[in-house]
Amino acid sequence: MIMKIEVWSDFVCPFCYIGKRRLEEALEQTGFASQAQVEFKSFELDPNTPKQSDKTMYEVLAEKYGSTVEAAKTMTAGVVEQAKTVGLDYNFEKMKPANTLDAHRLVKWASAQGKAKEANELLLHAYFIEGKAIGNNDVLLDLMESLDLSREEAEKVLNSKEYLADVRIDIAKAGQIGVRGVPFFVINDKYAISGAQPTETFVGALQKVVEEEGLQA
Repeated sequence: MIMKIEVWSDFVCPFCYIGKRRLEEALEQTGFASQAQVEFKSFELDPNTPKQSDKTMYEVLAEKYGSTVEAAKTMTAGVVEQAKTVGLDYNFEKMKPANTLDAHRLVKWASAQGKAKEANELLLHAYFIEGKAIGNNDVLLDLMESLDLSREEAEKVLNSKEYLADVRIDIAKAGQIGVRGVPFFVINDKYAISGAQPTETFVGALQKVVEEEGLQA
């Protein structure tokens, strides 16, 4: 029997990438990695973010929290340390704010071609590790092309409103089930985990589902 795991996340959410890694660790530890069907759902942390910006992430955070750039650097240092615990080297120096709506649409398109897992990982890695401007169309097209997907078809998606409804449906469902922040995980339509919780929390939830539903690792 397949275990269904839905994950609401955004490509510019630092805890979403950390949470993704912790879920993967938990699936490996419990022996359910090959039996879990993980489906990523779209979520926009800030739909009003411009597609591209010249501001640094430190400047954006300082404005958001009414603090200084130095305070923002101190705040992100803790996130960087958390990321390192799951093997991720975040680069806040290179990160720039980006609107993720088109990225979500393109990942829906990639998913329709069997590249859901690869596309989600690629976008997160591109933003947090490489500091790529994932709100930029050319950057998005390069990324899709690196997955051996048609650049021409991807460009057609970007120049249309294709998959916009799918993204909106995900966001609407998030609202219906009370998602106020991401990452947000729902296991087998029964158990919810909010935030990048410790790997042990995911292990416990997975084991509970296994016991209750009689699944076999």
